[in-house]
Amino acid sequence: MKSLLIPLLLISFTLAGQPQKNQNEKLNFLFILADDYGYFDTGISGSKLYETPSIDRIAHEGMIFTDGYAACPVCSPSRASIMTGKFTARHGITDWIGAATGEEWRKAGRFNKLLPPEYVRYLPHEYITLPEAMKAAGYHTFFAGKWHLGEKGSWPEDHGFDINIGGWDVGSPKGGYFAPWENPNLPAGSAGENLEMRLARETVQFLNDNKNKPFFALLSFYAVHGPLETTHEKWSKYRNKAVKQGIAPTAFQMGHFLPIRQVQDHPVYAGLVESMDDAVGEVLKALDKLGLAENTVVIFTSDNGGVAAGDASSTSNLPLRAGKGYQFEGGIREPYFIKVPGINGGQKCTTPVTGTDFYPTILDLAGIQLKPLEHADGQSLVPLLKGETMAERPLIWHYPHYGNQGGEPSSVIRLGDWKLIHYYEDRHDELYNLKNDISETTDLAKREPAKVKELHEKLFAYLNEVGARFPTPDPQYNALKEKEYLRKVETELMPKLEKQRLSFFSEYFDPGNNWWGSEVKQLKQLENE
Repeated sequence: MKSLLIPLLLISFTLAGQPQKNQNEKLNFLFILADDYGYFDTGISGSKLYETPSIDRIAHEGMIFTDGYAACPVCSPSRASIMTGKFTARHGITDWIGAATGEEWRKAGRFNKLLPPEYVRYLPHEYITLPEAMKAAGYHTFFAGKWHLGEKGSWPEDHGFDINIGGWDVGSPKGGYFAPWENPNLPAGSAGENLEMRLARETVQFLNDNKNKPFFALLSFYAVHGPLETTHEKWSKYRNKAVKQGIAPTAFQMGHFLPIRQVQDHPVYAGLVESMDDAVGEVLKALDKLGLAENTVVIFTSDNGGVAAGDASSTSNLPLRAGKGYQFEGGIREPYFIKVPGINGGQKCTTPVTGTDFYPTILDLAGIQLKPLEHADGQSLVPLLKGETMAERPLIWHYPHYGNQGGEPSSVIRLGDWKLIHYYEDRHDELYNLKNDISETTDLAKREPAKVKELHEKLFAYLNEVGARFPTPDPQYNALKEKEYLRKVETELMPKLEKQRLSFFSEYFDPGNNWWGSEVKQLKQLENE
């Protein structure tokens, strides 16, 4: 497909009564990527606790993709799919970089049936990435924040970014969200400086320096990944708000492997969400002040679902099932907003779209020839942005690993309203109709054998075509040990999580160290009791 010419695009998007842009002026791009941020973690999605006016603004001024997905339920694979336009099974980064595989997985002490397969541990250099394509077309490229796509030699500057602020091997904010932190590509400022606001201000500086040049900027927040940290002021605000709304006596239900949070009432997490939103606001204000808003495409999404289990167990994605690391909608469905100059704000599109689509969409909007051999699993969303339709196509997820959050080794295909999940432990399939059952409560596999067969065959035709890797049985598997482990999770860990949760509402809650490391300190204290 030949890319649209930018003059035609601007004319097609410009509404009556709005000023025309110079037909020779290129669109700029600001891509904002959150980490571990759930579908219902925004005000516009209906959260009663979290306050996100700046993120909501992007949605109000752009198009809301109600069925927008990340390409994986964990971070590194999803981010690689944004960079390459390829599903995870094709590019081979199928787990977060650093996760154990094979016999090393036994050290996790989970006593699982399968051994996870090996995966690619860096973004392959033979790919032409999205920033490389933009740079070749004359765009100045900028990256700030979380990278987690390989060690030195496979950092942002090695894959097409002219500037790299803070992107390196590590996927969490090492040292926390307040200076002093540890990051070789982002020296910490004065004690207490907020990491997300610092990333925003670095982005604003880039906008100032390049306001007269076409740019592609990727602001990739470390937030809202654990460890959860906030200020006393924000904790107090959301503690009081949660108490006023009413504190549920319990918040967790046992999933297959771990307890899963069912309510949004974490005041520390809420404060971290607001801090990220404040940082988004700084960048949007800069676009306005510099006169760039009318010529800049703004994208907002997340790399996987909100953390409902494992890690910091910080949020609930209900009515979506489960969260980060899971094969269910809570693990992969995301806030997915695209603001294009001239488009009517607040429109909703129900067509399923995913992280691989950003690459061809951005090229198309920029008037750059598409590269279908590169973004092989993505499609340009320009027709949808123009109010047109797109042909139905399968979306595929391949996560043959055990998530730290409790997800199971599985592969998934969605086609239209139908979603099939194939589980590798016992080779069974589950089938859900998402139009009628967004919470994935009713498995229709026995009622719809023909649909199961159709989707199963499509899924494995693709996986086999791209050479996907699969888990293997662990010859040392002991069912009694796994059963005992799961009993302890339910009878020992879950009560600790409930106790920790309630401690955040105490008037005397004080994590110490000026509110740095609040989540970690509290959990360690409870574990030692």
